[in-house]
Amino acid sequence: MRVVVTGGAGFLGSHLCDAIIARGDSVACVDNLATGRPDNVAHLMGSPGFTFVEADVSSGLDVPGPVDAVAHLASPASPPDYLRLPLETLAVGSHGTENALRLAHRHGARFVLASTSEVYGDPAVHPQSEDYWGNVNPVGPRSVYDEAKRFAEALTRAYRDTHSVNAGIIRIFNTYGPRMSARDGRIVTNFITQALNGDPLTIYGDGSQTRSFCYVDDLIRGIVSMIDCTETGPVNLGNPEEFTVADFAQLVLRLTGSASPVEHLALPVDDPTRRCPVITRASRVLGWQPEIRVEDGVRRTIEWFRSQPEEVRLASAAGSR
Repeated sequence: MRVVVTGGAGFLGSHLCDAIIARGDSVACVDNLATGRPDNVAHLMGSPGFTFVEADVSSGLDVPGPVDAVAHLASPASPPDYLRLPLETLAVGSHGTENALRLAHRHGARFVLASTSEVYGDPAVHPQSEDYWGNVNPVGPRSVYDEAKRFAEALTRAYRDTHSVNAGIIRIFNTYGPRMSARDGRIVTNFITQALNGDPLTIYGDGSQTRSFCYVDDLIRGIVSMIDCTETGPVNLGNPEEFTVADFAQLVLRLTGSASPVEHLALPVDDPTRRCPVITRASRVLGWQPEIRVEDGVRRTIEWFRSQPEEVRLASAAGSR
């Protein structure tokens, strides 16, 4: 099997490339390196079955050779990145998604869209199942990412209905692990880098808002299962264990042994108050559920960041969610 992974040099994309190569299949990794990093796939360069293509999928996508599946992960995903690249984020959600769908259509290949829990916005329903339509501000500060993914879902559905593309949608909830950028700007990286630097852990609001955290290895198992089936989705992939932000900060402090204080800042506009997936569908159609305890995954992630001292040192202590 040959799988095209767009955004393949990113945090999630590089781990997906690893998993596909490890099981004996081949990968065409496509990335324009706007947010992806060559270091994430450096260990795969020269490996049999691995090809790196530096290209912007928003401008077109033509991968020579056979294509059996397309996993479309290309997009800025962290708040600092999509706020820095708003037009590019909208372009990859629209033009980039259509180019990836056209590639799958030309080859009769399976297509999997990596969508996001952000399509639920600041949810009025808790926990979130796939039949919830969401509560998204279409002109808010997070809208370039949220609406790009919502459009990508609609486009995927249209290609499935109009052109019979074997397409499926996954909605990814907070995922963390090695290869995240120290400047990613989300809660796991913020807290770990702040703790390791001895900076205050910045909690936005009173810390009672909740998040769920899925370790990257678990998520990748779910994506691979989605590639291997014909499920249309959408399918939530995430860990239903819910943490308050304040409790998660204390977990990071305990695991790092840091004496950093906790600092409370104003809650940003449209920041979700509660976020937790219902994974009944993933369990039923993919046989999937997370296996790695959050404490174990956070410990592994801390150790990885300890191995990147210069990146941690340069990371902003403030960050965002």
